[in-house]
Amino acid sequence: QVQLVESGGGLVQPGGSLRLSCAASKSISSINVMGWYRQAPGKQRELLATITNGGSTGYAGSLKGRFTISRDAAAVYLQMNNLKPEDTAVYYCKAGTGIGSWGQGTQVTVSS
Repeated sequence: QVQLVESGGGLVQPGGSLRLSCAASKSISSINVMGWYRQAPGKQRELLATITNGGSTGYAGSLKGRFTISRDAAAVYLQMNNLKPEDTAVYYCKAGTGIGSWGQGTQVTVSS
């Protein structure tokens, strides 16, 4: 089972950008779907974006083009632009479908 470690979170002002990384303990080339999720305090974890090993991507409609997911053989990334206070959450990556494998999360705080 692959181990995942997220990084790149932090405090950013509204309108700013962050790039999150999710490093895998082994090659993820054979893992069909990788995804990014987030969970804000008091809310359910929500799916943000997915990417297949063929490069097909899907996004939650609420993101309105602000986030971009990408991957290589060893990691998956989430470029986040024009961040808003409501983007404040813990961000997680996931490998696979169903139960899958999850990272421990990285905190993103958007505040002035």
